[in-house]
This record gives sequence, C-alpha cells and structure tokens, in this order.
Amino acid sequence: MDTVFSMQKYENLRLVGFFTGISILVALLCFQGVSIYASDVYIAKKSVLDNDLSPQVVKEKIFTDFSPEIRKQKFDERIKQKYPKTLIYDVAEGVKHIKLTKYYSGRPVKINVVEVDLKLTNNLMLKPVLSSGETLKSRRTISNIAKNTNAVVALNGTYFKPQSGVPLGTLMVDKKLYTGPIFDRVALGIFDDGFDLARVQLNASVSAKNVNVKIDNINQPRMLSTYVIAYTNEWGKFSPSSPKYGTQISIDKDGNILGASANSMEIPQNGYVIVGPRSILKSFWGVKNVKVSISTIPEWNDVRHIISGGPYLVKDGEVFVDMTAQKLGAIGGRNPRSAVGFTEDNILILVAVDGREGSSIGMTLMELANFMRSLGCVGAMNLDGGGSTVMYINGQIVNSPQVKGGIPLSNAIVLSKTDDV
Repeated sequence: MDTVFSMQKYENLRLVGFFTGISILVALLCFQGVSIYASDVYIAKKSVLDNDLSPQVVKEKIFTDFSPEIRKQKFDERIKQKYPKTLIYDVAEGVKHIKLTKYYSGRPVKINVVEVDLKLTNNLMLKPVLSSGETLKSRRTISNIAKNTNAVVALNGTYFKPQSGVPLGTLMVDKKLYTGPIFDRVALGIFDDGFDLARVQLNASVSAKNVNVKIDNINQPRMLSTYVIAYTNEWGKFSPSSPKYGTQISIDKDGNILGASANSMEIPQNGYVIVGPRSILKSFWGVKNVKVSISTIPEWNDVRHIISGGPYLVKDGEVFVDMTAQKLGAIGGRNPRSAVGFTEDNILILVAVDGREGSSIGMTLMELANFMRSLGCVGAMNLDGGGSTVMYINGQIVNSPQVKGGIPLSNAIVLSKTDDV
C-alpha cells in the first residue's frame, strides 16, 4: 500500500512540475511570438510520462522544437562542442560542413562530414535522385546531378551496375518505387518527420481470379532464371530478353493484358512487362485483366523516399556490421567510404572518407561504424564507396576522389532547394 501511495505521489509531483514548466514556457514562447497548441502539450506530457523525462528536459525540448532561433543556437553550439579545433563551414541554414583528419595506426584519414537539422532547412529538401531524373540506365558526375537538382549538398548513393547505371537495390523517390531490393539489404527510409533503417524485402504479386504469382523484383537485373520480374518505363522502352524457357506478359496501367511473347516487348506507358518462366506465367493464358500489387516489407506506409546501401554500420545505437549477411564480402578492407546516418533527434549525417592515397588511407567498415557511432548516430549504413565516393557542396567537390571530379554515378542523395526540385 505504501508503494502504491509513493508511486502516485511521485506521478503527481511529476505532473505538477510538468504543468508548472509548461505554464512558464507558454508565457515565454507567446512573448516571443511562438504558437503552441494543445496537441503540443499532449505530446510533451506523453514524453514525460512514457519516456520518464524530467520537466527540465521537456522544457528544453519544447524550447528547441517551437523556437527556430533557439533551435538554431542549440544546433550551432552542439556542432562547435562536437568538433573542437576543426574547420566548420556554414552551408545553409541548419547545414554544417566539417573537415577533419583522424589517425589510424598513426596514418591519416581525411573525412568530410555534413550535419543537417531538417527542421531548420525550410527551403531545402532531402531526397535520393537518379542521375537522369527518371531513367534508370544513366550515369553522370555528381556535379551534373547536383546542378540538375539545384542541390547545395550531394553525396554518392547506392550501388549500381557499372555497365548500365541501373541502381542495385531499393530506390524510391517521392513515393515512386523505381527498383527493388537485392539480398534484403539495409535501406534508409526518409519520412516527413524523421528516418528509419531496415533490411528491405519486396512484397509484390500479379494476380487474377484463382491465380496469384509472386513478383521477385522490379527493374533489376535477373539473378535467377526462375525469378519473375516486373519492368516499367523507367527501365527503358523495351523489356530485357526472356530467360531460357521464359515468357513475357504486357499489362497496361488498368491491368489489362495486352499480349504475351517469348521475346522482348514494348513496355506500356505507366504499365508493366512481367518476365519469368513460362511454366509459371502460363497460368495467365486466357486471362484478360490482372492486378499488380507492389509494396515493401517493412511496409513503411508514410515513407517518402527509400535508398538502399549496406551493410549496417549502426543499428539501434550500437555498432553493427553485417557484411556477410548482406553478401558484401567483396567491399572489406581499407577503402574510400561513404555513409549516411541519423541521430536520436533526427539530425542527418553524411560522411565521405578519402582513401587509397598517401594523405588518406581510407577506413575499414568497422572503423567507419565506430566513427558514425562517435558522431551520435543511432542508425547508420554504408553507401557505395571506393571510386564512387564523392561529396559536393555549394558548387565544389570537397573531398579527393580517385578520379578528379568523381566517376559518373547512377544516383545520389541530395539536399536541394525546394522551389526547383
């Protein structure tokens, strides 16, 4: 009974402290011209009770969330404390560029870091982009990609097939899925209010009455002859060749089957060509209309963009490098590296590490993982690296890629001005 009474008393004291703090905050914020609503108070109250935050912490959180001036000041102070005696540049409101050198076994590693508080970047948008804007089979330098998207910051993105430029792994831009996952590799989900990391799988099918066929991938090179793959206009005008003993079905945007062939077919506008073994797709012979369903696991219903990478570097706040599980054994060793991560308070962190030169020897994946964790990342993943590693800021390449200006890339992560994106 005493325990119950003590707990109730403790909760009451927390609530008294909370509402006292809220009263003061409301007065101060209103004095500053900052609006605060009942829903905001509810969220703050929930933070106190559910997460066991003290009223003092909640007061600080509300100040930074609802006063841009205070949030900017806190962001600036945190960057200065985080990177002492380091070159720090202002890129845009809420965007900082940090150049630093670390030493591993007495040898230098040059690193470029960009930190972004998206709550301060009112006129900037973060998204992955294709080098051509829409077509998968394209490669351009990061300077061209950045200029075409009016980007203030750009970093090379996910892996791609060198011969064609087709991204290898999940890529979604503005809720449109361009390519599906390979090997369930980790991907970054970009939401309106934050980020998430997960090993992504495709959940897709083509179905009609009494017939349901799994779609193994979308707009990806074939890995097994038994796979059923969907191709869209972004792949090109025509689908690739059928596998041995394979066939193709053309489907328009309304689900009507337009025809079938053993050979490559023209892809209908906003439709699909489904390519796979004849033994599987013959189930649709005589069918006039089908339903094509494509989503991801996790479903991430409100995700805006997705870009894959691999392996994990930081998972749930801990160093986690699953190189073997994601079939990335070939990228071990000390190399130039690119990475993306985010902190608990949704600060985005982009990193480019120079390597394969005397002045910078590169990093191992474990060194990169520990570095991302040291920056406060609760989630981080490796991006395409080696010769692909290149970072662009305000019209300039800021790192030292092996090829001057960087090699032509398939895709990139950009922070662009919203009025031109």
